[in-house]
Amino acid sequence: MSISPEIESRLALLQEKYEAMGQDMISYLDGLLHADFLTYWDYIHLDTLLSLQNPKTPFPDEEIFIMYHQITELYFKLVLHECKQITEREILTADFFTTRIRRINRYFDALIESFEIMVDGMEKEQFLQFRMSLLPASGFQSGQYRMIEIYSTDFINLVARDKRVELRSAPIEDQFEFLYWKFGATELSTGKKTLTLKQFEKKYSKQFIELGKANTGKNFNALSQQLQYEQQSTTQLENELRQLDVNVNVNWPLSHYKSAVRYLNREPDEIKATGGTNWQKYLPPRFQKRIFYPSLWTKEQEDNWGKAWVEDVLGL
Repeated sequence: MSISPEIESRLALLQEKYEAMGQDMISYLDGLLHADFLTYWDYIHLDTLLSLQNPKTPFPDEEIFIMYHQITELYFKLVLHECKQITEREILTADFFTTRIRRINRYFDALIESFEIMVDGMEKEQFLQFRMSLLPASGFQSGQYRMIEIYSTDFINLVARDKRVELRSAPIEDQFEFLYWKFGATELSTGKKTLTLKQFEKKYSKQFIELGKANTGKNFNALSQQLQYEQQSTTQLENELRQLDVNVNVNWPLSHYKSAVRYLNREPDEIKATGGTNWQKYLPPRFQKRIFYPSLWTKEQEDNWGKAWVEDVLGL
């Protein structure tokens, strides 16, 4: 059988490649000859993936709860993949930056839209029973989500609202002690840290502080201002950053708030969230006023942060 010019060309390129690495091309071709064809299920490790759901109770809807949170963490990994591309880019352009932020927004759009699975997809009675077997674990303990926040803005913008002015020039280690989410995992009556928070800090504190330091001048807020200084056109980038701000700091937490209201709101006293998180104060954006890109919003928009969503969706 004759060898086509296309095959000859590829073989020559392969020969050049392996010679440059000091390798024997024939040995690699032998390996290719004996290798089996790749399958879809092996490539994505499907059997392993489908074996990772291990409910703690016999309630059927617990599997929904597990799978949705696993899907969420995979989306967060996609977001972090884009974050690293942006912050590690040697020569960052507004076009590259905009494209990657747009991808991140699409990931969050999918997550926010799909959260109805959690709001309407489980029987309340089942959830209120199997959730007690999960203590003190909580979705609050998503380390990937906190990393997304650190990539997105200056560390000081993640500090509790009433401490931002005081700690603006403080080292990141000091700012870390007053991050907004810590106050969402304290006991309502005593102000003491919950076990949920203690576990979370033990696992991630060092990593969060190191990431914050590494991104001091490379987070999205800093990089966008740098591009403006370089007089690059950033109009589309600013639009995407505004959408990211709303997605992460309004739409996503309020999707959780809507779920908490459905499952945990009970008169006369609310049911405690898993891990004892203070969801009534922690989730609503109007309390935290957490904004990644303050320079992109007007004073009026900041004052009404999250208010329109609450009025429209929850009727509050």
